[in-house]
Amino acid sequence: MVFTRRSFLAIALAGLATPVLRPALARPQGLDGAVPSGLVRRALDALERHRDRIACRDIIGIADFSLPSRTPRFHLLSVADGSVMSHLVAHGRGSDPAHTGWLERFSNEPHSYATSAGAYRTDGFYFGAHGHSMRLEGLDPSNNNAAPREIVVHGAWYVSEQMASAHGMLGRSEGCFAVANSSLEEILTRLGPGRLIYADKA
Repeated sequence: MVFTRRSFLAIALAGLATPVLRPALARPQGLDGAVPSGLVRRALDALERHRDRIACRDIIGIADFSLPSRTPRFHLLSVADGSVMSHLVAHGRGSDPAHTGWLERFSNEPHSYATSAGAYRTDGFYFGAHGHSMRLEGLDPSNNNAAPREIVVHGAWYVSEQMASAHGMLGRSEGCFAVANSSLEEILTRLGPGRLIYADKA
């Protein structure tokens, strides 16, 4: 079951909505069929729970790691109108040691090279080993080592539709939200510092 656009708008208008940011046209989807309802609800709950630490509440990122890596599963959701754009995102190699393309486990441990579940706040931009990137702070006990583990959003050559088509899966990160280079600027622009990313399985 997924949220309908009408039910989502009812929740958003109950106190979470801010001015609409018009979605770009890269890979738009309606909310119906895009993000499981339970995951959306948990993300909105996290937005409310961490309201004192999330300055910008118009767009949230939701990573649905119940899906295989070949599927666009990093969703940019407009809180005001429920519109969704979806992008490819890799998970950590420690979460998928056999490299099946499916996330098997989350971990918050240093040197686990795994993806962590939970709510993140997007922080500042920087240029590093992967080029233009964005720092993250983990807000929950399940991901509060994100900053010392240097878990960030960055582009990666091993994340692309061509890679997914050729191998049936993406490459793996070391726990970071690695996205396609072709998606990176849009994701960084639409999220930007001070917004929420919520990662979990549906």
